[in-house]
Amino acid sequence: MNHENTLFKMTMRGSFMAALMVASWHAQDVRAADAQQAPPVYQDTQRSFEERAADLVSRMTLEEKAAQMQNSAPAIERLGVPAYDWWNEALHGVARAGAATVFPQAIGLAATFDVPLMDEVSRTISDEARAKHHEALRRGEHGRYQGLTFWSPNINIFRDPRWGRGQETYGEDPFLTARMGVSFVRGLQGDDPKYRKLDATAKHFAVHSGPEADRHHFDARPSARDLYETYLPAFEALVKEGQVDAVMGAYNRVYGESASASRFLLRDVLRRDWGFKGYVVSDCWAIVDIWKNHKIVATREEAAALAVKNGTELECGEEYSTLPEAVRKGFITEAEIDVALTQLFTARMRLGMFDPPESVRWARIPASVNQSPEHDALSRKAAQASMVLLKNDGVLPLSRKLRRIAVVGPTADDTMALLGNYYGTPAAPVTILQGIRDAAPQVEVVHARGVDLVEGREDPAATPLIEAQYLRPAAGSSERGLRGEYFRSNDLSGTPALVRVDAQIGFRWDRGSPTDNLMARGEAGPSQGVPSDNFSIRWSGQLLPPVSGSYRFEAAANDGFRLYLDGRLLLDHWQPSDRLRADSVSVELEAGRAYDVKMEYYDGERDASVRLAWNMPGAKPPFEEALEAARGSDVVVFVGGLTGDVEGEEMTVNYPGFAGGDRTDMGLPSTQRKLLEALHATGKPVVLVLTTGSALAVDWAKQHVPAILVAWYPGQRGGNAVADVLFGDTNPAGRLPVTFYKADEKLPAFDDYAMKGRSYRYFSGEPLFPFGHGLSYTSFAYSGLRLDRSDAGPKEQVRVSLKVKNTGQRAGEEVVQLYLHPLEPQRERALKDLRGFERLSLQPGEEREVSFTFTPEMALRHYDVERKTYAVDAGAYEVQLGASSADIRLKKRFKVTQ
Repeated sequence: MNHENTLFKMTMRGSFMAALMVASWHAQDVRAADAQQAPPVYQDTQRSFEERAADLVSRMTLEEKAAQMQNSAPAIERLGVPAYDWWNEALHGVARAGAATVFPQAIGLAATFDVPLMDEVSRTISDEARAKHHEALRRGEHGRYQGLTFWSPNINIFRDPRWGRGQETYGEDPFLTARMGVSFVRGLQGDDPKYRKLDATAKHFAVHSGPEADRHHFDARPSARDLYETYLPAFEALVKEGQVDAVMGAYNRVYGESASASRFLLRDVLRRDWGFKGYVVSDCWAIVDIWKNHKIVATREEAAALAVKNGTELECGEEYSTLPEAVRKGFITEAEIDVALTQLFTARMRLGMFDPPESVRWARIPASVNQSPEHDALSRKAAQASMVLLKNDGVLPLSRKLRRIAVVGPTADDTMALLGNYYGTPAAPVTILQGIRDAAPQVEVVHARGVDLVEGREDPAATPLIEAQYLRPAAGSSERGLRGEYFRSNDLSGTPALVRVDAQIGFRWDRGSPTDNLMARGEAGPSQGVPSDNFSIRWSGQLLPPVSGSYRFEAAANDGFRLYLDGRLLLDHWQPSDRLRADSVSVELEAGRAYDVKMEYYDGERDASVRLAWNMPGAKPPFEEALEAARGSDVVVFVGGLTGDVEGEEMTVNYPGFAGGDRTDMGLPSTQRKLLEALHATGKPVVLVLTTGSALAVDWAKQHVPAILVAWYPGQRGGNAVADVLFGDTNPAGRLPVTFYKADEKLPAFDDYAMKGRSYRYFSGEPLFPFGHGLSYTSFAYSGLRLDRSDAGPKEQVRVSLKVKNTGQRAGEEVVQLYLHPLEPQRERALKDLRGFERLSLQPGEEREVSFTFTPEMALRHYDVERKTYAVDAGAYEVQLGASSADIRLKKRFKVTQ
């Protein structure tokens, strides 16, 4: 019995041990299986973004790595890496991605001198960007202009009014540029402690402001003082304060090095001196310039290797495809490529691209925010704030009791005058003509274009569109307009993606598909999408001429178009074109007859636009029509200036006064000057409204025209905003972010990057209108300037306070500006520097205290060439408070001690 019990116990113990052993082996198998099934490090959301990025990069082949360092990065399916295009734009709204709210152009936003407003605008832009990105993902789309990495803002200094891209900047002053730029970055990148909302990009680092025609081979060599006191401060602020995640290099050389492969700029200044932790992207095809135009190296491989080694992780272009060969030739190591690519994937992971959407706060932004009524209202608010009243002899605000207003000029009814460049597709843009009509429906508003924008330009917008009342989509139809069939092909083949009635043929899309434009008005859904390139449209129906006689038809498009009347081909330009091309034909038509009309159009690549216009029999010459409209009116509103069609980025078409997108004449184009003078000669009061992205020399107008308003390129609700100011519903308070020079001012050579003689900081002459200038319909008094100390060491804070009172009869806003002026300059330096501004709203009779603080170490620093560092000179300085750089109301001395 005992033996049996013992045997039993031993048997049971052995079974138990055996079971334990089996369990142990099973557990090991499970752990081994789990280990095999555990996600790789790069998918482990508990790891840091840097660890995950490094692990992901380590799993790629050299060829895959090189492909991921180009803007159009392909998918790596075996690693679960989706395709991604880094290229996106958001200068003043999400650009080139179809429907999006369009705010005033950057130069107009700068004119607001309103950082809190810029915070609102940039947050709104980032909301729409996130919403559009996730909508694209839901459709399985990963193309250009659909990502989360935005190549904005442009914080180059607008040093010369001739530069066509100056409209993209925040003006000529480093301090204003820094404040606006930091705000813009803050709004785009968000405030989440873990995930970026978007990536902003400070561009173009760092000495880049024209001429456009020379940008691929020019070598900028500013003095060290100009570099550190003018060209670098805004970039430094965006890196240190804004924590901007990306910086874009420029095309040109700086001190002999390509700006997109500069050891000095990218390694020494950006990373070593400023501690930049983000990534650098080249301007598009700037790496090509390194070997092809700058001839710094001889081959593509050497150019790619040089750019990566000196700090450009991402290329917009295709030269980085040669990096594997560059490794094999010994120009760069794979380890150096790994470091650069890890930086890029860290950025993508910080944007939440490799994490579950539910864990990323920004992924929950609904698509409904895009072009919402609230965003539309903010666009109008920003445009109102950007308006700068240069002159007013009492003609403004206009009375709504006027009998008739003549609205004259080439940009009065031109949508392009609202948009500038780098824009999205607005839902319902309001031109200035429409804005005036909407604001005063009881006043008769007559319109005459008068002249073309510039001399010698084929200007299709000069001919009025055929109105809907003269068109019907089919015989017997009660609808008005033409039947539009939209195709996903560029040859009108296949089943139309969309069929609808268009009231007129007059469209323009900036790299956004026409369906996106329709979606903005709720007329089509994503399933009906037409691509942004290689699409076609056929319009057909009947034409109903109101009178008999000779009609001149004009069609225009970018790219091809054909026009038929009663089956007869009248115009045939079925070829690609890199610009808007127009042609016309005259035809005898009879009133009371219906003519079959058909227009076909296709777009190839990039910008798309098309229009169908006519002149009716007996139409007067445009110039005479404008004068006749003026003579029969109580007041004339002349709307002219420039558009993004003539000033902008590296253009191939030149006109008198313009070259490659830049300007050779700072004045109004000659066509407009002649009309403006003729309108004045009628004896009617003339209000000049300027659409522009830069300073215009309007000397004659300043002397003879009673009121001048600068509207910039005011965005989708610009027409309403202009009318709000003209009729006094908004009291203007915008300020000039650039100096307006006189027409005969001899500025330094355009390609000279020395700041001497440029901007209010170094210009000793008398400007036409000074930096910071802007009038109001009310008046303000400044008093009680106090400094909390009469002297201060470099690191001691100085507090400045004053009182501002609205002494007029209506509410208004004043932009109080603080300047610091050296009284005993010990070296060549700026005459004065803006060091603070505040926009405040005051009711009639209301008074408020305003205060600013600064430390001499930052506010009064100069670059010491000998010591190669910033320094502050001891001595006497003056605090100046006023309404512009020239309108100083209060001043007080103080001393900097060592």
